[in-house]
Amino acid sequence: MTTREDIRAQATATRSKLFGANAPAPQHVPAELADLLSEITHGAVWSRPGLAMADRMLATLSALAANVRLAPLKRHVGSALDLGLTPVAIQEICLQSLLYSGFVNVEDVFTVLGEVFAARALTPPEAPRDAASLEELSARGADKMNTLHGARAQQGYADPANTTTAAMYPAAIRYGYGALWFRPGLEMRQRALVSVAAFTSLRMAEQVRKFGQSAINAGATRAEIVETIIQTAPYSGFPPALNALAAIGEALPG
Repeated sequence: MTTREDIRAQATATRSKLFGANAPAPQHVPAELADLLSEITHGAVWSRPGLAMADRMLATLSALAANVRLAPLKRHVGSALDLGLTPVAIQEICLQSLLYSGFVNVEDVFTVLGEVFAARALTPPEAPRDAASLEELSARGADKMNTLHGARAQQGYADPANTTTAAMYPAAIRYGYGALWFRPGLEMRQRALVSVAAFTSLRMAEQVRKFGQSAINAGATRAEIVETIIQTAPYSGFPPALNALAAIGEALPG
C-alpha cells in the first residue's frame, strides 16, 4: 500500500529530476507549504503511471503557455530541454496552445523561450516559409480536420450550414488546421494532446470532449488522454481538470 511518505519521497525524486537536486523552493512560499505543493504536484500527479514524462511536460507547457504563466513557464522550459524536448518542439507546443488562448500572447511567451534558449546557446532552426496558396491551405485543412474529427468535423459550430459561425470558421480551417497542424516539430498525436491540455486549462470542456475523441484518431490512448488532463491540474486548477475528465468519461467510456 502506498503511503504519504512514499508520495513525498517520489515527489523529491521527481522534482530533483526536473529541476536538479538543489533547485530552490518558490520565492516567498513558506517551506512547509512548498513541500506540500511539491507533494501534490510532483508526487501525486507527475509520478502517476500511464503517460511518459516527456508527454507530461508537453501537457504542462501547454497549460502554462495557454494561461501565459511566464515565470513557471520559464522554469519548465529548461526542464523540458533536459528531458529531451527540442527547442522546435517547445516552440510548437506553445504556438499550438496560443491558437486557443490568443496569438496576442505569442510575443510574451516566445520572449521567455528565447531567454532560456539563449542561456543555453541554443538557436532553433528557422522553419521554411509555407508556400501553400489559400486554396491549398483550405483543402489540406479540411482534410486534416476530417482525419482528426471524422463526422464531428461537420457538427456544431463546424456545421457548414451554420451561417453565423461560417463568417469565421473557414479561416479557422485554413490557418488552424491547414497551417498550424502541418508545421514541423510535433507529431499529430502530440498536437492532439497539446490541444486536450490547453482546452482543459482554458476550461473548455466541450472542446476537450471533441479533441479527446480526436486524439484517439491521432494515435493516443484513452489512458494517455486521461493522464494529460490530470497533468494540468496543478497548473490550471483541479476543477477544470475534473470537468474535462467528466467530459472525456462521457465521450470515451472506459
